[in-house]
Amino acid sequence: MDDRALLRLMAWLSPAFPTGAYAYSHGLEWAVAARDVADTDTLLAWLTDLLRHGSGWNDAILLRQAYRAASEPGLLAEIGELAAAVAPSRERRAETLDIGHAFITAAAAWWRLELPDEIAYPVAVGALSAAHKIPEDDVALGYLQACAASLISAAVRLIPLGQSAGLRVLAAIEPAILEVAAATRGAALDDLGGCAWRADLAAMRHETQYTRLFRS
Repeated sequence: MDDRALLRLMAWLSPAFPTGAYAYSHGLEWAVAARDVADTDTLLAWLTDLLRHGSGWNDAILLRQAYRAASEPGLLAEIGELAAAVAPSRERRAETLDIGHAFITAAAAWWRLELPDEIAYPVAVGALSAAHKIPEDDVALGYLQACAASLISAAVRLIPLGQSAGLRVLAAIEPAILEVAAATRGAALDDLGGCAWRADLAAMRHETQYTRLFRS
C-alpha cells in the first residue's frame, strides 16, 4: 500500500472520523445489563463470536464484494440492498445505514463517489476504498479492527472497564480479526449468515430497554 492510500485508510477508520459510531453499542448495552458481558473474559468471548459467527463475518464479506463491484453500479446497488436486508433487527439496520451515510458524507472531502444515501457501512467502505485503489485485504483488516475497537470503547464505558483492560481485549482479539479477514477472502454472498443468536437477541431487546446510553 502506498503512503497516500495508508493515510486515507487510517483517516476513514479512525475513531475521530465523523460517522457517529461511538453512539452505537451493537446490542452490547443490553448484554452488559443482562450480565452476559461483565469483564474482560466475557467481552473477549462476545466480540470473538461476533467476528467469527455474526456481523463481523457478514460485514467482511459485504465489504469485499462491494470492493469488487465498485465499478458496476447495478451490482453494487444489489449488494447494498442485501446488506440492509440481512440486518437482524431494526436497530442493527438503522446502525449500519446511519453510519454508512455519515461515512460517505464525510469521505466526500477526498472524492465524491456516486452512492445511494441509504447504504450499509461495510458497503460504503468497500466501494470507496476500491475507488481509491486501497488494497482490499488491508481494508478488510482495518475495518474489522476498527469495529472491534469501537465496541471495546463502548464496553469500557458500560461495564465499566479501565482503559488498560480494554487494550488487553483489543490485543487478544487480533487472532480472530486475522482469521476472519483471511477466511472471507474467498467467500461469496452465498456465504452470508451467522449463528450469533444471543447478540441478535441483545440488539432486539435493546430496542425496548428501559434506560439507554446508546442508540443500538
